[in-house]
Amino acid sequence: MKANIKVIIIDDEPYSRDELHYLLQLYKDIDIIGEADSGEKGLEIIMRKEPDVVFVDIEMPQMSGLEMAKALQNMKRPPLIIFATAYSNYAVNAFRVQALDYLVKPFDELQIAELIERIRSRLDVTRQKEGPIGKGKLAVEENGRIVYLSPESITYIFREERESVICTVDKKYSLKLPIKDLEEKLKGYPFFRIHKSYLVNLDMVEELIPWFNGAFQLKVFGQKDEIPVSRNYVKALRQRLEL
Repeated sequence: MKANIKVIIIDDEPYSRDELHYLLQLYKDIDIIGEADSGEKGLEIIMRKEPDVVFVDIEMPQMSGLEMAKALQNMKRPPLIIFATAYSNYAVNAFRVQALDYLVKPFDELQIAELIERIRSRLDVTRQKEGPIGKGKLAVEENGRIVYLSPESITYIFREERESVICTVDKKYSLKLPIKDLEEKLKGYPFFRIHKSYLVNLDMVEELIPWFNGAFQLKVFGQKDEIPVSRNYVKALRQRLEL
């Protein structure tokens, strides 16, 4: 099963963002994970959420779309850039920053459809080169070193005070990202929210144990701890586990 394509839209004009949002959400494999009305805000969201594709206007106050795209080239795995603008005279500059495509407003549905196919093809090639883990690896710090964890090695994640604790079979790592952002990063992998403070790898689930008041607990491979499952998540969890 292919992972959805994570998209961020950046435009200082609300109606342009809304129009593009509407056209993109028609595609089931497009997941719009964020929007911003400036280059600065867009850059912050991109660094935090690591999208596959960014649609960005060129002419924006303070930081232009071109300036933002240049900044993104320093990323280890920069997203695909699609410029969406009312000005056709920027095309040459757009491709100088290695943009995948250049859309001129107003948007054309056929052009969008062709572009989505190009995006799919490009990402398929990229993901094959990266292997099945690809961009999903999580970078965590351990004793001053950066360790890259594959999603498959993670059993569950829980929130403790102001940090998220990532548990593997034999170790625990702390990360300052909230659970919600980690859930976003791990889309496409079998992680499921079972509680407001817990995210579990369904491939690691060994037991689902009835508790009280309709709640459950579960056990995962390699862990002695019993993890709480909120009543609000029980039905969806049983469906995901095909129980």
